Amino acid sequence: MSDQQSTENTDMSVNPKIEAHRQIILDGEAKGGAGKFLAYAKLSGPGWLQSAITLGGGSLANALYLGVLGGFAFMWLQPMAMIFGIIMMSAIAYITLSTGQRPLRQINGNISPILGWGWLAASMMANLVWSLPQFALAVASLRQNLLPGLLGPEAMPEFTGKLIAAVIVLVLVITNVMIYISGGKG
Repeated sequence: MSDQQSTENTDMSVNPKIEAHRQIILDGEAKGGAGKFLAYAKLSGPGWLQSAITLGGGSLANALYLGVLGGFAFMWLQPMAMIFGIIMMSAIAYITLSTGQRPLRQINGNISPILGWGWLAASMMANLVWSLPQFALAVASLRQNLLPGLLGPEAMPEFTGKLIAAVIVLVLVITNVMIYISGGKG
């Protein structure tokens, strides 16, 4: 067992991509302050986007809506959901960083396929349910705050304005995903 672990550790330590990332971190730490922040920001990948989705305007909108429905009785639910989200992200990050493999493959192979696929289904449902207000917020921001003269209610009919704003958001999201898939910064 220890031979297998040492082989895995050796294989990971000579991986050129990991070594390059390690060097970026060391260079950033040597520069201190802003250099360290920029190094970690460069290597965080879609973590910024996931953090914005998890703890952004959608969480606020959901918390307000839940407050309207349940009053103070459900006040505990949003902080608990955020804590669970942080625990889940930490567990996934630990699995990914310590093994160098994708988390779903690791969970399915080492723990249980039921847990792995259940985690995937729950993540997809959570992203759909908790992230949909983000898109509504983006469309409303475009129509009311950023481009009211072009997309707002005074400029065009409600449906057309929402449709154009939604297409703009969709193009931005797809562009970001394509940049990330191609290995660029994102």
